[in-house]
Amino acid sequence: MLARNESRVTELILLGFGNLYGCNILIFIIFLHIFLITVTGNLLIILLVSISLDLHSPMYFFLCHLSLSDIVLTMNTLPNLLGAILHGGKKMTILGCFTQFSIFCGITITECFLLAVMSFDRYLAICVPLRYISIMDFTLRTCLSVLPWMLGFTLNLIGIIPVSNSQFCDGNIIDHIYCEFSPLLKLSCSDTSLVEFISFLFSTPLFICPCGFIIVTYVYIFLTILRIPSTTGRQKAFSTCSSHLLVVGAFYGTLITKYMIPSIGHALLLNKIISLLHTVFTPLFNPLVYSLRNQDIRIALRKIFKH
Repeated sequence: MLARNESRVTELILLGFGNLYGCNILIFIIFLHIFLITVTGNLLIILLVSISLDLHSPMYFFLCHLSLSDIVLTMNTLPNLLGAILHGGKKMTILGCFTQFSIFCGITITECFLLAVMSFDRYLAICVPLRYISIMDFTLRTCLSVLPWMLGFTLNLIGIIPVSNSQFCDGNIIDHIYCEFSPLLKLSCSDTSLVEFISFLFSTPLFICPCGFIIVTYVYIFLTILRIPSTTGRQKAFSTCSSHLLVVGAFYGTLITKYMIPSIGHALLLNKIISLLHTVFTPLFNPLVYSLRNQDIRIALRKIFKH
């Protein structure tokens, strides 16, 4: 039997969307604008919450952390994608690829828990309003904001370490828009069955448990809202949740759809598009939703621009 060639790969090429048939510059400009708007919009939310006394509440405190996670996600994925679009591919070191993969996993897990924390905050505000301030004090607020980051960048090691211990010798082309689990495993010449099983075993509850918690809390929230006697009161209570619900729907909608689509055949392009929605448009969607639908944010914006 011939020995298999297992010369280790040291450099990877991120294809992005591959051949764009002469539209590279146009698409590059579009995504560059999206990148700048996303970072600026999320930074603006953090700035508004920091300087506006009217926004010094737990809900907006958690929103700052969500905006920060969106900035990190955008900075982690879009610069390399822009390079791949402009040049038809982007060279990355193995270390750079694993760093991007690690940050992506960490931020995705962090956002899952942050959205669950924000739903818990809305549950307390609507279902137990008289005790809301005493329960959601500075200590609990700080713990609930730090914990998602700690969990995100600790639990991501469960998937990162097994993949990083694999050998890569079956080519160096990553046919995706960023370094991710499945494209990396395709390049491995090691047996990846155990890695895939461990990843599935631990990642599934990491996404399902926060999503299930959000669903349960909003069932209680809606039941409480329905018991509010006045129409105005019901509308006001629901308006405080609507922005968060839209963000949750966008985040979990793209995430669930992405992992339901196989990375084979024509589905590979669809997988890239869903990945694009998750990593590029969801971080852009968050500040747009909160700036357009949230009255407190709009008022704070008007005050800033009047000065």
